[in-house]
Amino acid sequence: MSLRQHLENLPVGRKLLAALLAVLATVLLVANLAFISAAYWISQQSVAPQALHTLGRLIASPALSLEALSSAQAAEALLKRLDDYAPLRAAVIYDSNGVSLAQLQRGGKLLLPLRMEQVESWRHSEFRINQLVELPQPAGPPGFLLLVASSELPGAFYTGTLTASLVILALSVLLWLVVSRQVKRLITRPIRRLEELSRQVTREENYALRARRGNADEIGSLAEAFNTMLSRMEAREQQLKRARDDTQQAFDQAQLLAEETRHSNRKLELEVQVRSKIEKKLTGFQKYLNSIIDSMPSALIALDEQLYVTQWNQEASSLSGTRLDEALNQPIFLAFPPLKPFLPQLKRTVEQHKVEKIERVAWGDPDAPHYYALTFYPLSGSAGRGVVIRVDDITQRLSLEEMMVQSEKMLSVGGLAAGMAHEINNPLGAILHNVQNIRRRLSPELEKNREQAEQIGVCLQAIDRYLQAREIPRLLDGIQQAGSRAAKIVSHMLNFSRRSDRQLAPCQLPALIDQALEIASNDFDLTESFDFKSLNIVREYDPALGPVPGTANELEQVLLNLLKNAAQAIHQRQDNRIPGKIVLRARLAAPWAEIQVEDNGVGMPEAVRKRIFEPFFTTKEIGQGTGLGLSVSYFIITNNHKGQMEVQCKPGQGTCFILRLPLAANPADRDP
Repeated sequence: MSLRQHLENLPVGRKLLAALLAVLATVLLVANLAFISAAYWISQQSVAPQALHTLGRLIASPALSLEALSSAQAAEALLKRLDDYAPLRAAVIYDSNGVSLAQLQRGGKLLLPLRMEQVESWRHSEFRINQLVELPQPAGPPGFLLLVASSELPGAFYTGTLTASLVILALSVLLWLVVSRQVKRLITRPIRRLEELSRQVTREENYALRARRGNADEIGSLAEAFNTMLSRMEAREQQLKRARDDTQQAFDQAQLLAEETRHSNRKLELEVQVRSKIEKKLTGFQKYLNSIIDSMPSALIALDEQLYVTQWNQEASSLSGTRLDEALNQPIFLAFPPLKPFLPQLKRTVEQHKVEKIERVAWGDPDAPHYYALTFYPLSGSAGRGVVIRVDDITQRLSLEEMMVQSEKMLSVGGLAAGMAHEINNPLGAILHNVQNIRRRLSPELEKNREQAEQIGVCLQAIDRYLQAREIPRLLDGIQQAGSRAAKIVSHMLNFSRRSDRQLAPCQLPALIDQALEIASNDFDLTESFDFKSLNIVREYDPALGPVPGTANELEQVLLNLLKNAAQAIHQRQDNRIPGKIVLRARLAAPWAEIQVEDNGVGMPEAVRKRIFEPFFTTKEIGQGTGLGLSVSYFIITNNHKGQMEVQCKPGQGTCFILRLPLAANPADRDP
């Protein structure tokens, strides 16, 4: 046990006596230290300087000064006479030249200055009391005497101080004994009597006992409070006895009530079980309904009459980015900000109790928006009115509708093209045939022409020179080229109108793409317009892609059309600092084989993208394009190969055509 714990466990009286003893010892120690310090200060500040001054005046008398400066032996003899003077610690005599003649030191050796000019600096560094006395001479400069006082007190002082301290200690011990006797009588004994009484009350459980009042101090007040406590405990015990009797009587009555309560509890348990089963069924049904609502592809949101969210499914969280716990009990315009413009329709649905529909809303990136259909259903019930919001993503549906419209356009134009082709072919054939006949009739190499010319007296060479001078052959070439171009257009239209019944053969798409590139690099039109070979061609072929069913020459025609369009789009750029690039990809995307032709050309606006596959639609200048290239390509991919063709583009950021060909030749063989 530590000293502190030992002191804390002492009785109260002993604690007071220990505290008193500590106070007396502290006072005695502080008094002795203060006395010694005061004596030392008085000795150093008053006694020592006065003693040195008296001694210096005595030696500075003419007779002693003359004797001391006469020789070193005389000076040393004079200092030896001062050896018995207790306040003196050291002394030095300097002659008229400032040189030390003799020294006197008592106790440990001090480092005293040997010359007079060193005295001043030495006095600044010395803490002892010192005095410099001038020793006059009748003739010549004076000498000097340096006196250094002792810093120690006399031994008699310490003896007297110790004796006084012992006397004070003895008186303090006598005082402590007297005080301890009184503490025991006034404090310790009354506390012990209270302690014995409390033990007796605890042991005998006799609350009629009382403590003596004693003195009118804190202990007396404690005894009075103890007696009051005993009185109250006695009264409380009597109350407990009466309460015990009453409790016994109440216990008997409680047993009767317990039987009735048990019977009632059995009934309540049965009701609780029935209610628990009903609640479990309701909870399960609620979870089932929530699961159905969460599994729906549409976003469903239920609102109360103030348009605060009461129901929120997972599709609503995915669409808005707001979790269920964040959306519940929040205004709809905070939980789903895009619905804020439709607050009037929501309020009208709640107030007029009728369905509101918004057919088409675009949300998301303006360049690639998603389209949604909104339906607001009125809600009424015991909890009041409300509204249910249904948000359907119709982006895919609109895309399918757009493809259906495109297909219908293709079918209608196909029928029109078939009829027009047959009607146009006859006059085109006549034009081309007549141009050929005109060339033959004007040729001087034919014998029949020469005979007819001789009969009518005309020179064929002169006619030929006239025709050359008037550029008639060039005009005939123009007629033949225009007819051939028209015949080519009619041929495209016929191919467009016919349904393909040809057999598809396995094709290696990377080899087809490379072959189409080779044809494009040698194409006269592309080479004449700009250098196709200067473009950066990047090939990205998937090694996992195997043979794909298709018609090689038709696929080459499609790829060649796309490469020509990509090259022309790159050529139309205003900023040529970035080199032109075409990226060709062939990859496996089951159940399709996918071909991508991507360029960094001028791109196209959305209005042009929607019409890009329409027959005869072109953005080129008159005479540079027929508008059938992409429509024929679309027909080849979708009709002849049962695939898909789409385009992704942004103005100024290039275009990407995507071709998807089924991996199985028969569509019924494809995976669902």
